[in-house]
Amino acid sequence: MKTTNAKTVDTMKKEYDFTGVAGVRGKYHKAYRKGHTVTVHNEDGTATVQYFTQEDGAVMLEPDVRKYFSTPESVNKALRMLISVLPEKNRKMEAAH
Repeated sequence: MKTTNAKTVDTMKKEYDFTGVAGVRGKYHKAYRKGHTVTVHNEDGTATVQYFTQEDGAVMLEPDVRKYFSTPESVNKALRMLISVLPEKNRKMEAAH
């Protein structure tokens, strides 16, 4: 579906009828975060397999948090502000980890 000027246009083909199909939100979320494999089947009959993992230092935000912090810059700014109000002793301990 596309939304254009407060009007919804149904672009779904009729053969894609999902009536009565119950999706489960986040069903594979935990497994995906641990890592996942993508297999690309090439025209010549070969297959390329790639394994993806979460990048070192990457953090997954929960949807409710993502509403407020949608960019890496906004997350880092908020965390730096939080760090600045921590007592000095806690800041040194956190930096050591």
